[in-house]
Amino acid sequence: MSHFWILLTGALVASCCGILGSFLVLRKMAMIGDAISHAVMPGIVIAYLLSGSRDSLLMLVAAMVTGLLAVFLIQLFQQHGIQSDASIGVVFTAMFAAGVLLVSLFARQAHLDQDAILYGEIAYVHWNVWTINGMSLGPKAVWLLGVTLAVIASVIGLFYKQFKLCAFDPALAAACGIPVALFHYFLMGLVSMATVSSFESVGAILVVGLLIIPAATAYLLTDRLGVMILFSVAAGIFSTFLGYGAATVLDASIAGCIVCAAALLFILALLFSPSHGLIAKKLRMRSLKSIA
Repeated sequence: MSHFWILLTGALVASCCGILGSFLVLRKMAMIGDAISHAVMPGIVIAYLLSGSRDSLLMLVAAMVTGLLAVFLIQLFQQHGIQSDASIGVVFTAMFAAGVLLVSLFARQAHLDQDAILYGEIAYVHWNVWTINGMSLGPKAVWLLGVTLAVIASVIGLFYKQFKLCAFDPALAAACGIPVALFHYFLMGLVSMATVSSFESVGAILVVGLLIIPAATAYLLTDRLGVMILFSVAAGIFSTFLGYGAATVLDASIAGCIVCAAALLFILALLFSPSHGLIAKKLRMRSLKSIA
């Protein structure tokens, strides 16, 4: 039964990340998930100090608010002439350092460090179950990720045209009366929610990997956003099953194997994609030279 819960958790994370990752890749903001996964640490520590528990709803809300604050600061720095990568680096390192400082000052005796917060292990997900009146309802991570996926799918489905136009042409979206800044923060809020809901259960590395690599793979395979989202989710889920099978055979890290499986699919797409693949480009160049 543990295999089922691990695969289901991985598939839910892959679905959440695959949907949002497609928009991040198109907007050239792929590393924002990594930044958020580190920048939320001050909010988590503050929520822990207020509630005294790592399992509180307050911690999830505080982490999401801190993630949105990080996105706001990154956007603010960019508007004042700081390059995108530099803005991301400044914000997430400074906020992560602030979280470490808070732990060292006020939570030194508690089991609340960057390893406990950021580097969860998907192999243990079936042990942390939700129990009501002595009846087990399954892992808490599955319920949390299921709700997160439902929220993401609902929001993207309701405002798909707005998100699509903002991703491809923000100037045109603004001219059409779409509040581009609002939808930007809306998207970043969903990314914060997905990241925070996932990383304590499955690990930050797996979340960031599934947020970027399957979407980048799908980007090489199609020029249509709807198809790209479907390919991204499918690539993430397939990577989860392939990586888990490899981890079982090799007795290795599940998260590491899943991300390596996703990277393998990306390499195959990079080589053999009909439109953007390296081999297809070389064949087209040869045909053009033969015609000339």
